Amino acid sequence: MPTMPDMQKERDTRNIPIDKVGVKDIRYPIVVMDKSKVRQHTVARINMYVDLPHHFKGTHMSRFIEILNRYRGEISIESLDTILLEMKERLEASRAHVELEFPYFIEKEAPVSRAKGLMEYQCQMIGAIGEEADFVLGVTVPVTSLCPCSREISGRGAHNQRSAINVQIRYDGHIWLEDLIEWVEACGSAPVYSLLKREDEKAVTEQAYDNPMFVEDIVRAVTERLQAVAEISWFRVECENFESIHNHSAYAMVESASR
Repeated sequence: MPTMPDMQKERDTRNIPIDKVGVKDIRYPIVVMDKSKVRQHTVARINMYVDLPHHFKGTHMSRFIEILNRYRGEISIESLDTILLEMKERLEASRAHVELEFPYFIEKEAPVSRAKGLMEYQCQMIGAIGEEADFVLGVTVPVTSLCPCSREISGRGAHNQRSAINVQIRYDGHIWLEDLIEWVEACGSAPVYSLLKREDEKAVTEQAYDNPMFVEDIVRAVTERLQAVAEISWFRVECENFESIHNHSAYAMVESASR
């Protein structure tokens, strides 16, 4: 059988290297370490890229999928470095990148009734390897925020809203997703739950009223909490308040220097 031409290996003469080329938005099963149940199976959206030298016309897209298939059932934080190294080798690249976004579920009790429900948190793993490896863990935590100004100037109540706190960290050793979520969640006016009875609604509403926070207060509170964790070497905190009485969101961000 005659050899088929390898068009990707053909020489490109434009002298333009490409920083990232690959496949995007693959839905694939992964395994995440779970603090209470050891392992949690979920489904991630995965992006995989490598750099491309200026003299190559293209990369071999099928090899990304082949690598994923080789690690079926073993894709986790612990295996990312191995996957990245194989991407570099098989695609003849000097740098490789993997991005995973996935839902993670934690059983959570209501504050008074103790009714249990599953809360979903959107999480990220972002890995890269060139001369050195880099890994970022991210999570989006929903909270309630209550406006201090509204409470101060209003005779009856105060406006509140759902807020999304996005946190990304670099760290040494191991940090549980459950712990990171707990640290961040404590920095809003009140937590968000999947299941609340009437007595719980009363408690959460009053907790938020007693703990008013601007978007600036939230990112500062998260910053203080993360600064106290010795294992965290870098972090970025964003908060967006989806305002209930304004036609816009309120936003704040803090990014630390690397330790």
